[in-house]
Amino acid sequence: MTEDVIIRKIEEQDFSQIVALFREFAGFQNISERMVNSVERMMAEKDMVNGFVAETLDKQIIGYVTWFFCYYTFVGKSLYMDDLYVSPAYRASGIGTKLMNEVIKVAKGSGCHKLRWQVSNWNHPAVAFYQKLGAQIDDIERNCDLVFG
Repeated sequence: MTEDVIIRKIEEQDFSQIVALFREFAGFQNISERMVNSVERMMAEKDMVNGFVAETLDKQIIGYVTWFFCYYTFVGKSLYMDDLYVSPAYRASGIGTKLMNEVIKVAKGSGCHKLRWQVSNWNHPAVAFYQKLGAQIDDIERNCDLVFG
């Protein structure tokens, strides 16, 4: 199945399909009420959008990963992977690994010292996936969000 899927950079024309996947992901996380992003917002903030999509041969986007560069005081230049999501019908077929590998390439190719992301404690398949990649997962820190409209 993965040979029928193309991994490529996010483009503006993808925004409507990506926003639909954002909603799908928020539902999966049981936090649909927090999903306030829109195609209009993405267009206005397009210079901030970094990521890759997994696209079928018929141009359907079935997964995405988003990321941004950051600086961590303990290690220096790093890359933060905000979300990695694959639609349920396409999971366990290697698409998540392909998306993840693209992010790892960007991080290493950009001289980053670390790649960081979050995973929900209850999402056991994702935890196992990340551990298989060699990720160290801890229970030390918690999310702190200040949301500004």
